[in-house]
Amino acid sequence: MQGINQEVHLPILKEKQLTLFVKREDLIHPFISGNKYRKLKYNILAAQEQNQHTLLTFGGAFSNHIAATAYAGKKYGLRTIGVIRGEELIESWRLNPTLAKAHEHGMEFRFVNRSLYKQRSNISYLEALQVEEGPFYLVPEGGTNALAIKGCEEILSREDKDFNVICSSVGTGGTIAGIINASQENQQVIGFPSLKGDFLKKDICNFVAKENWELNLNYHFGGYAKVSKELIDFINHFKEMTNIPTDPVYTGKLLYGILDLVKQDYFAPGTKILAVHTGGLQGVEGMNLVLKKKNLPLIKV
Repeated sequence: MQGINQEVHLPILKEKQLTLFVKREDLIHPFISGNKYRKLKYNILAAQEQNQHTLLTFGGAFSNHIAATAYAGKKYGLRTIGVIRGEELIESWRLNPTLAKAHEHGMEFRFVNRSLYKQRSNISYLEALQVEEGPFYLVPEGGTNALAIKGCEEILSREDKDFNVICSSVGTGGTIAGIINASQENQQVIGFPSLKGDFLKKDICNFVAKENWELNLNYHFGGYAKVSKELIDFINHFKEMTNIPTDPVYTGKLLYGILDLVKQDYFAPGTKILAVHTGGLQGVEGMNLVLKKKNLPLIKV
């Protein structure tokens, strides 16, 4: 299953003599879209091979990973448990579109405070969860592990060898690690982190051996899930011009970053750029509820 490559036609690209395509991974599945489909594919196969009947994972209130895991569990007959960051959601989770849909798909929630949530990689905490919940197959927060990266290596196809530059948003680092592994040595891979800080480089290095990549840290807009009127206006304008919807957490920031670099003449004339759309559109509804409270423009879908 491959996302189609859709060319973007904008005056700035023609002016700078550049070609930009968006790989529409958001279209490969209505619920398990984009990189979440890739990350879960081999993990679910492993759970089945190990005769596990429960998937347990971690995520925040608007997590694409939580939404995708819930649907995948329903599709493959697996019980799903989501350990959700934020005790305050106990009373209000039904008003959250992401969690409401995950619950509709059968996911059970365990709401924990932020201090306990930070223990999600702690062996003792995970062992305590095993005692509490019974046997389960652990899928890490964001879905990133070696099997997830194996799945993300399938994002690129043979037809993508002609691109000079491949760009992707970065959350936990698994998607771009897979893209780097599948890239050609003569291709440049650029990651656009949605989180503040330079800590992801070390994590990515654990999974890749190539050196044809870099992270651009200038387009996180203040950090994970942080947005501004400028970003929202860009997302809405880009949708009007291209008919490609993006989300404000990942792909919206990615394309903003790419086009800003285009304006700065970062890319040489004649460069062919591929931007990977990693999905995440399910989170727009929830984000719009937040934007409405802040009297900010809403994201058009």
